[in-house]
Amino acid sequence: MSALIYNVTVKISAEAREQWVEWMLNEHIPEVMATACFKSFRLLHLEGYDDDEGITYAIQYTCPNQELFTIYQRDHAPQLQKKHQHAFDGKFVAFRTILGLIAEG
Repeated sequence: MSALIYNVTVKISAEAREQWVEWMLNEHIPEVMATACFKSFRLLHLEGYDDDEGITYAIQYTCPNQELFTIYQRDHAPQLQKKHQHAFDGKFVAFRTILGLIAEG
């Protein structure tokens, strides 16, 4: 089975941007990676999508297979998402997508 990219797109309020990026890099992303369900991540800024409502980012986690992603979703995601919600309640919107990796170079 091919690898998956778990993409989380977040629009964070401009006021919380710096705190959120720091929290993502120093707390949230390390906790996600510590689950051992992903082999790598990228934190990206979506160019051209910033507006009065906030700054848009995407976090992409590479998962080797569907089985590990299922484990992540079942055993880890609920509590990690709850921590994010608690830390930045009312300051963000997020949506998640799963992408099947066809090829990379």
